[in-house]
Amino acid sequence: MYRRIISAAAGGLLALGALAACAAPSESPAAPSSTSAAPDASGDPAGSPDPTDPAAELSCETMISAGTVEALTAAGWTAQPKEFVIGDLALASGMVCFWADYSIGSDHGQLYGWSPITADQAAQAQESLISDGWRREDGPQGVYFTENPEYSMGTDEDGYGMTYLFGDGWVTLSDTKQGLLLVTWTD
Repeated sequence: MYRRIISAAAGGLLALGALAACAAPSESPAAPSSTSAAPDASGDPAGSPDPTDPAAELSCETMISAGTVEALTAAGWTAQPKEFVIGDLALASGMVCFWADYSIGSDHGQLYGWSPITADQAAQAQESLISDGWRREDGPQGVYFTENPEYSMGTDEDGYGMTYLFGDGWVTLSDTKQGLLLVTWTD
């Protein structure tokens, strides 16, 4: 059911984007969906917050791009933060946010997460994911771990379901690999 939530949420955001495209020119455009965001030439996600901004703290609203927050809140969605957990490893300094419209009974939503992580914790988490059947893939931004698509209830256009990205001292999570582009938090 959790994966259906993710797939349905992506469809809802695409429909919201289509409606916004038909709106009068005086209205602000809709934010990009998780399938249309792209990194800039440096390989960093577009719209990353300024890490020198002392007012910025990790939250569901600062973890992802401002355009994504605007699109989700315009759709009536709010976020519920949860502890960032990978297998048996709880990352107390991190956060996972599940965005949905909690005013109605639904299985639509989107998931984003970010946490600092030590090298030992990353090794433990990655070992746990491999033992649970997750697939490892090295990339220019770090090491990706994605669930087996045979068991995924929702995937992006490239066939990736829920995916972790391990970088140097941090880990991100989204309901799809493409959704990781929307996690713009830097510490």
